[in-house]
Amino acid sequence: MDYKATLNLPKTDFPMKADLPRREPFILREWEENRLYQRLRVLRRGRPLWLLHDGPPYANGHIHIGHALNKILKDFVVKSRTMFGDDAAFIPGWDCHGLPIEHQVDKELGERKERVDPAEKRRLCREYAAKFIDIQREEFMRLGVLGDWEHPYLTMDPGYQATIIRELGKFIGGGYVYKDLKPVHWCPSCRTALAEAEVEYEDRRDPSIYIKFPVESDVSRLSPNLSKKPVSVLIWTTTPWTLPANKAIVVHPDYPYVIFESGDESYITAKDLMQATIEACQLPNPKVVDECRGRDLGAPDRQAIGVVCRHPFLEQESPVLLADYVTLDQGTGLVHTAPGHGEVDYETGKQYGLPIYSPVEDDGRFSPEVPKFGGMNVFEANPRIVERLRQNGMLLSGGIIEHAYPHCWRCKGPTIFRATEQWFIALETHDLRRRSLEEIKRVKWIPAWGQNRIYDMVLHRPDWCISRQRVWGVPIPAFYCGSCGEVLLEQRIAERVASLVEREGADIWFLKEASQLLPPGERCTQCGGTDFRKEKDILDVWFDSGSSHAAVLERRADQRWPAEMYLEGSDQHRGWFHSSLLVAVGTRGRAPYHEVLTHGFVVDGEGRKMSKSLGNVIAPQEVIERYGAEVLRLWVAAEDYRDDIRLSEEILTRLAEGYRRIRNTCRYLLGNLFDFDPRKDALPPDQLLEIDRFILHKLQKLTERLLKAYQDYEFHLLYHLLHNFCAVDLSAFYLDVLKDRLYTSERTSPGRRSAQTALWKILVALTKLMAPVLSFTADEVWRKAPKVGDEEESVHLSEFPKAEEVFLDEALAERWERLLKVRDEVLKALEGARKAKKIGDSLEAEVELKADSPVLEFLRSYEEDLPSIFIVSSVRFSQGPGLQVEARKAPGRKCERCWTYREDVGRSHNHPTLCARCVFVLAPRAG
Repeated sequence: MDYKATLNLPKTDFPMKADLPRREPFILREWEENRLYQRLRVLRRGRPLWLLHDGPPYANGHIHIGHALNKILKDFVVKSRTMFGDDAAFIPGWDCHGLPIEHQVDKELGERKERVDPAEKRRLCREYAAKFIDIQREEFMRLGVLGDWEHPYLTMDPGYQATIIRELGKFIGGGYVYKDLKPVHWCPSCRTALAEAEVEYEDRRDPSIYIKFPVESDVSRLSPNLSKKPVSVLIWTTTPWTLPANKAIVVHPDYPYVIFESGDESYITAKDLMQATIEACQLPNPKVVDECRGRDLGAPDRQAIGVVCRHPFLEQESPVLLADYVTLDQGTGLVHTAPGHGEVDYETGKQYGLPIYSPVEDDGRFSPEVPKFGGMNVFEANPRIVERLRQNGMLLSGGIIEHAYPHCWRCKGPTIFRATEQWFIALETHDLRRRSLEEIKRVKWIPAWGQNRIYDMVLHRPDWCISRQRVWGVPIPAFYCGSCGEVLLEQRIAERVASLVEREGADIWFLKEASQLLPPGERCTQCGGTDFRKEKDILDVWFDSGSSHAAVLERRADQRWPAEMYLEGSDQHRGWFHSSLLVAVGTRGRAPYHEVLTHGFVVDGEGRKMSKSLGNVIAPQEVIERYGAEVLRLWVAAEDYRDDIRLSEEILTRLAEGYRRIRNTCRYLLGNLFDFDPRKDALPPDQLLEIDRFILHKLQKLTERLLKAYQDYEFHLLYHLLHNFCAVDLSAFYLDVLKDRLYTSERTSPGRRSAQTALWKILVALTKLMAPVLSFTADEVWRKAPKVGDEEESVHLSEFPKAEEVFLDEALAERWERLLKVRDEVLKALEGARKAKKIGDSLEAEVELKADSPVLEFLRSYEEDLPSIFIVSSVRFSQGPGLQVEARKAPGRKCERCWTYREDVGRSHNHPTLCARCVFVLAPRAG
């Protein structure tokens, strides 16, 4: 007789080989054909809204691994909130305007870019953005991300553009918006102003020089001890190119300064920096002549006169002024000041009435009026200015410093601080800064350090420069009187322009005359003129994306304001989180989000930034092609997003192995439920065997921990808890112990049905719990799992399981944890016997347990279960101290059917190779 055919061996068509790169697209197609996302919305209608507002990625190029990390994290959050029972709609969006797209179009236009009409360039930009929106949409969907991909929000849609102008109109109406000549970050390559969020700091080598500003005024009033030697103040700078714009030198009013002689000259420095300056400049035999305070050197206001110096190579004066921002960190304590090239320099210039002078053109070249250097690129001019200083004896020390220097986020070139006419939003108007800081404290920041990060940025940032010298964007609805130049900027005008844009798109600004955009009969309030010209600058794209809460949350029926969560990379503390906060507080008095979750950046296995030059870039498309999106999703879950996230081939290989373990656990569960119908075969809790109730107790504990992990957004715990349960609790213990009962018991016996009931509950719970992370696999398992009849078609339409109180039994768990400790000792003894060649397979063994009375009494209460728990053929007991385990060859013969060694094998005439237990199981079949 073929006894193997009498065993209840697993049967399933759920494949062991995942073949995810091929299988996932089929599942995606089914989701799309079945309109899974839309069905979810119908199913959750009327439930509490829970909204994660999507920060729009830029519509430029294929997605990279950082995009994949971000969208997968968002998918974890949205799917988990949906499975908690909330109505968690997800509207993806794209940021479409701005420099990167216009820059790409300019490259494609080549020499034609200077001649092409703005409206035509905008058409090309729109087409370019639309192309990559379609590309990125497919790539995001391929990750398994559910959302309303048919109706995303786009910042270039007319309705969105109109909202941007209306939001700006509210700032105009509130008196926040002004135009001024101020120094801002300027990219000479891109020829536009940049916001703080568009500046990246990279290491750069620049000159580090100490130079003299000779004192022209009478310094005898500073000290009676001064000799006839010429006196100079010493300054240190790393930007020699700003010296042509120097208008003053500032000192701190309260710091002590010294006058010291060296050789044939006298010098003035801060007392605390004198020694460092002497060493850097190699000044011989220094001798302090006198000491004074900064207020003795500098003029306290416009009327007073302090020390006046001569510019080191220009025919002009440079007065010494007072400023309390001077520090003693480095330099000389006297600071070269160019109001047209520095933020604090500008403030000093305004205070003292200095010219806001910036003799630098849009392309980063000196204006023609700069002697000797006119027409020269400022960075190329640096060494020539240094040489000029050396030649005229004003250079005391010339070296090189490597320091963090601002670079353009797009072209990666160095930026300059340059005074230009720009539009600004004033942060002090109506206490916008203070109110924003208060809102930051009200928001929940995940991780918590995010609060301090954005708080400091808002606290110290300058007024928001909102104008850009480009074409591809939303116009600033300002007009200039052709007769007197008076600016016309009013909320009512912005509203009129917004209404026109809503109907015809923002191109209307570039296609129509000012008279067609303004209300009929509009006149200048100053001179009564009727001839106007339009503002050429466009809005900062951060204002575009920062208005998304108004354009999406307030305008779409399935959304509401504010959102529960914004989720982006940690760089958005100075980007989208920041601009959204300012726009919302300025127009609504509140932050547009309750929670903000930030994640780190993707680095390689050694923690290095990914770059093409290092050759360590891993594209999500490559990972999907090799492993499938599921392994990429598992990577996002396995790493702690709060830090930088490592990715390497080694990590992917390890995760692929972890995925296989989880998948094969599901396959084993399915295989042993091939003949199980939960509607009629499931046993009630009180009829389950104790070991089955123990594993279900552990399942409830796991459920509680996983649900808490989802609630707390601690996704890295999900993978480790799930993997550990599959690998340790199930594979290494429960499923291993269960095989004998599942395979050899009579098919419908209570013992087998008890095991199957537990397996079914485990399968259903695990499938739901892993669905937000392993979305493809969970849905694949769900379709194969035994049903009771009212299950949802997709696991993603279901809700999370709740911990079943009936299976939570701490006393039972304590007993079984005690048994598992004994099992560990037995496994050690079996391994010793195996190495000593006493046994091969553990079923060849008999185990003798020697223990004292209390322990022995406890173990005897599980006498029938212990052979299966230890996976041995028999267990004997004897009295002894503590707990001792001896493993030896089991008596009897091997049963051909169950492979255990029994002394009753051969007693049956009909089945001479079977044990009595297997004979009994087969008796009904013999009939």
